[in-house]
Amino acid sequence: MALALHALSELGGSQTRPAVALAARGGDLLRRVERLLAPRPQATGWKLALPALLIAATSFVVQAGSRNAPDTPTPAAQTAQAATPAEAPAAPQLRLPVNAKHVVVVDDATGKVLMARDADAVVPIASLTKLLTAMVVLDAKLDPNEKLRITSDDVDTLKHSRSRVRVGTQMSRQAALEMALMESENRAAFALARTFPGGDAGFEKAMQAKIRALGLSRTSITDPTGLSPANTSTATEMAAITAAAARYGEIERITSVKKATVPVDGRTRELHNTNRLVGAKGWNILLSKTGYTEEAGRCLAMRMMNGKRPVTVVLLDADGSAQRLRDAALIRKSLARQPA
Repeated sequence: MALALHALSELGGSQTRPAVALAARGGDLLRRVERLLAPRPQATGWKLALPALLIAATSFVVQAGSRNAPDTPTPAAQTAQAATPAEAPAAPQLRLPVNAKHVVVVDDATGKVLMARDADAVVPIASLTKLLTAMVVLDAKLDPNEKLRITSDDVDTLKHSRSRVRVGTQMSRQAALEMALMESENRAAFALARTFPGGDAGFEKAMQAKIRALGLSRTSITDPTGLSPANTSTATEMAAITAAAARYGEIERITSVKKATVPVDGRTRELHNTNRLVGAKGWNILLSKTGYTEEAGRCLAMRMMNGKRPVTVVLLDADGSAQRLRDAALIRKSLARQPA
């Protein structure tokens, strides 16, 4: 570069600015080139040195550019970096044609959401409420053998739902808990709340405290059964409720068997799980609760094993029991195909 500039100074220049001066894009290099190219009376041969100057200047610019390259990646490089999987946000893996309007599937080992469909909409949850009711009752550490009597206060006057338990029936608190969870017996759930310390008001206070403790900002519970459409939550928060319920061994034990027996009025009564998938071939269900009202549609919250990994599945507002079961089966089949 120095030799070329020296040769140019000896030969002089013309009034026309050569392209290399334009390529210098300002700065000391441009000013030096312009000074050397200033018009002189005897100058006619500057063009002889122009090739050397052009080569040297081009080499200088290229070297400077390569030194700056690590600090200023090209737009293409920036685009490639932004597209790398490590930096892209993780998307749910499953895209399935399920019937339920609100769905979430969570890998309990990692907390990763494997599937989500309108999972943050606040909707009625029907008898999935009873998972919270059971947690509140168990938290109070009441005598499970204490006898409870079903009264007219426990009768459903909102939906007029059917019940196998007549007014006057006597059972233990433990039996009422199992009936509420396994068969979704509303009168048993009402009795659990009515006989809570402080009565219905005491139960409601404990329920609100439980909701706050679980950090459920979008869940609202007004009765222990879920008959009221005002009992609402989201699929996402129902997954959190299911995970919390799974920490209660008694809830897991009661809801993960196909059938059981409890003493009622001194006689043995057989209970059947409302989730037909429990105990079915190929299913390993750790916890389960179904729900239904006209407003909520068919609902399901369950924790099951996917190979060696526990997974929580929440389905809200399916059109029917058959569709709910098909949704669960489709999710299970798709999960089985996922890499471990």
